Amino acid sequence: MVKTPPQNPTIPQLENGDKLTRYEFERRYNATPNVRKAELIEGIVYVASATVRFKSHSQPHGWMAGWVGTYAAATPSVSSGVKTTVRLDLDNELQPDVILLIDQVAGGQARVSDDDYIEGAPELVVEIAASSVAIDLHAKKQAYRRNGVKEYIVWQVLDQKFTWFYLEQGEYLKLEPDVDGIMRSRVFPGLWLAVDELLAGNKQAVVNVLQTGLQSPEHGAFVQMLVSENNS
Repeated sequence: MVKTPPQNPTIPQLENGDKLTRYEFERRYNATPNVRKAELIEGIVYVASATVRFKSHSQPHGWMAGWVGTYAAATPSVSSGVKTTVRLDLDNELQPDVILLIDQVAGGQARVSDDDYIEGAPELVVEIAASSVAIDLHAKKQAYRRNGVKEYIVWQVLDQKFTWFYLEQGEYLKLEPDVDGIMRSRVFPGLWLAVDELLAGNKQAVVNVLQTGLQSPEHGAFVQMLVSENNS
């Protein structure tokens, strides 16, 4: 979120642990320019550290952004983004590490607001977490599930664990690799991931598997469906 200097000194500054509505969160966030990143999760404010570690966050974040961005580049009416503000509901305003969404004109469930933020649930969200104790696997997961994020990926870097959830009948279930070791999205045909290669740092193998997915018949059919939806 872009923050401007405070215009009214009577507005309380944003503090970690504040319990706020989304509207009050945004008001205080804009009045607290020294806070670089904060999220409202289930009505509670979480102020992030101003520093970001490389191997445990920034590097894997870049890899996932590249993976998702490559898919979006090859798929019309599908958009990706990083660290964008997502207004899920009145108690949740988050900045996911990576998102992938179907454009609203093609039937997507989220929209871009007049002030250029995402409103509603992107189809896919990726979060980079240090370990299993991170909030990404608890309060955030609950907020994403309840608001209808169809697929949710959490990469626990220090634990060397990668979990891909998909939404079915209101619950998150774990997506398992197929017999060839590849994870295949249920929402975005052709979005394939060689998860063992990813965890081993073999980026070229990850790219090769994704390119194979983008050449698959199911991805071709998905592209045709999106074009048809966009033109209807």
